[in-house]
Amino acid sequence: MRYFLHIAYDGTNYRGWQRVPSAIGVQEVIEIALGKQLKTQISIVGCGRTDAEVHASQFFFHCDVEQDLDSELLFRLNKSLPPTIAVFDIIPMNGLPHARYDAIQRTYDYFIHTYKDPFLHGVSSLYLEQNLDLAKMKQAVDLLPQYSDYRALCKSPNKYEHTICHVSAASLYRDEQGDKIRFHISSNRYLTGMIRIIVGKLLLIGKGTLSVDEFEQYLITKETPAVIVPAFPQGLFLSKVTYPYLDLPPRTEFASVFQHDNDNYWIEV
Repeated sequence: MRYFLHIAYDGTNYRGWQRVPSAIGVQEVIEIALGKQLKTQISIVGCGRTDAEVHASQFFFHCDVEQDLDSELLFRLNKSLPPTIAVFDIIPMNGLPHARYDAIQRTYDYFIHTYKDPFLHGVSSLYLEQNLDLAKMKQAVDLLPQYSDYRALCKSPNKYEHTICHVSAASLYRDEQGDKIRFHISSNRYLTGMIRIIVGKLLLIGKGTLSVDEFEQYLITKETPAVIVPAFPQGLFLSKVTYPYLDLPPRTEFASVFQHDNDNYWIEV
């Protein structure tokens, strides 16, 4: 029987989702916990990969098991997993749907704060920048859905068969004071480091060291910039994953109030 499990995790202390030989990934922690509960070796397949220290406020993986998985397992699994990983739903599936390949849209949010706040550490990226030009940054964000080839905004484009990504939405928000910023993007797929590279370029635009026209040239020419400096990982959240047959609202409440998806808090630039 194939099951989808709906989870979330704080990626601060993990080397990302996937198993890696020299560090701990979220996948390994869950496989060990599931194996102990079911008393058999379990292999799971995630809906994607996240970099080290990147979070997921919504994530799905699938696994195949012979025994029925029920609410009792949900309770025991959450009890055995560390506080940084939560399981919300265990969903029996018909046939053999694939958690990674069947996803039609993934949404990410990237959070920035421009003043030092110890309580935002780990859930938002600190950039001590005054007077970022949010209007110019917004102009660049608005370009993203107009283009589909993101070869220039990828750390290793040659490893892909193609670098086409269909960005369906991209937005920039600020809080009332303008010292917290949220970048929101939805696409069918992403390339290695793509979102953090985009945010890094947006910050350069905000500081005035990169023009909107220069940013657009990357999208037009598909030529990789001479220097790529991705934004910090801590502010990045995989926040929504959608399937043709499964569209669940995220279950998390962010640790910091500013990260709530609250229309009264966030103001679109």
